Amino acid sequence: MAGAALPAAELTTSGRPILLPGEIECSLLSNVELEPEGSPPPLSSSIHLRSSFLILTTHRLIFVSDSSAAAAAAKAASYVPLSSITRIFSLKKSIKSMFASPRLKFQLSVGSDGRVGGSAMRSLVVTLVMRGKDDVEAFVDKFRQNWGARAWEREKESESASSGSSLIVESTASSSGYDSRGMRVVGVAGILRREQEMWESTDKSLQEAFQDLNALMSKAKEMVMLAEKMRSKLLSAPSQAGSSNDEELGSKEEIQDWLLSVGIVSPVTKESAGALYHQQLSRQLADFVKIPLERSGGMINLIDMYCLFNRARGTELISPEDLLRACSLWENFNAPVMLRKFDSGVMVIQNKSHSDEEVFARIKSLITQPDALQMGVSAGDAAMTLGMAPAMAKEHLLTAESRGLLCRDISPDGFRFYINLFPEIRTDDIYLVKDQGIYATWIECASSTSRQDTLLLSL
Repeated sequence: MAGAALPAAELTTSGRPILLPGEIECSLLSNVELEPEGSPPPLSSSIHLRSSFLILTTHRLIFVSDSSAAAAAAKAASYVPLSSITRIFSLKKSIKSMFASPRLKFQLSVGSDGRVGGSAMRSLVVTLVMRGKDDVEAFVDKFRQNWGARAWEREKESESASSGSSLIVESTASSSGYDSRGMRVVGVAGILRREQEMWESTDKSLQEAFQDLNALMSKAKEMVMLAEKMRSKLLSAPSQAGSSNDEELGSKEEIQDWLLSVGIVSPVTKESAGALYHQQLSRQLADFVKIPLERSGGMINLIDMYCLFNRARGTELISPEDLLRACSLWENFNAPVMLRKFDSGVMVIQNKSHSDEEVFARIKSLITQPDALQMGVSAGDAAMTLGMAPAMAKEHLLTAESRGLLCRDISPDGFRFYINLFPEIRTDDIYLVKDQGIYATWIECASSTSRQDTLLLSL
């Protein structure tokens, strides 16, 4: 199988690569091939990759298959770790190369079994053939910069240093009973003091990050990773019986909302994606909308999503036209979400599993309650029941009206919707009062209200 010697890369449901901790996407190339040189036939066929698009990150070269066979089943992806690359040859320029696809050679370390990424036993030269209409020179420059920066080594050093320092502090505190300030850790007060130290350290990092824009940009990745760690800690913290109330739970949920909106670690940009900008933006948007859709009942206004997505992208803002084009591309790769336009012109994003019939059933159960049979329901009432914004609830009510489920009353107070009783009335005998069904329930509610009014007048 082509690419069998390369480790497999994990992809999201939309076909975007799942990045490693601290990994940042830098550039993309379309229509590339990977060809080994001077290797035995079994090894040559196991590394040879065709018709792929390439994603360059700070840690890897990720090849995502773009063939129709793979697209029909599932996107196949493999990667070359930058740590396995021992040399990058210069990009040769000649008259012949002006009429052929650019070719970049680099040297890999492979194991005795021919697999890349394991223990290095021998070297292999491979050629990256770039057949797309992309800026090859800019890609090669970023490729060399990322390979020379060796971000994976710095992260390993920082992780080992942080784990070593934390072990020293914990062992010292546990053995001597004193914290980093030299104060004795005793009971609840000692635990609170240690938590205070942690929050002071976090606050110091935030103050340094917000001194000016340059510091903010340099520490953006660190802040996003810190927010993700804080959120995971909040989600994994066990709730102790008797130690939490509604106010504390509400504040914890509010903190989680703030941390979720910190930002996207590696947003797709025109500079990094090039000709694949809208395609990759569409895939990233399909991954991003999952959590907002869960919170909004499976449907969210396109304008609200535009604000949320741009807030998460930070300084890499997109235009409304880019958002519409990204949404329109979801049909090409069978994304689990879709763009929908109501009859009123309102555009929303919803899950494909979102069912209008299920929403209509919930609306019917709401509107057939005794109070609703007399007074009707507003968009706000339906929003509370459906768990979505009033504007979205109003669109569902109008759609239910067009299906013949509801009737509408327009007054200075706004729209109010009532159950449609006309299907309950027999055309051959309009004066027949049924003793069952919704019409009978409405008659009973109206009669009880009339008796109460008569009783109040007599008093």
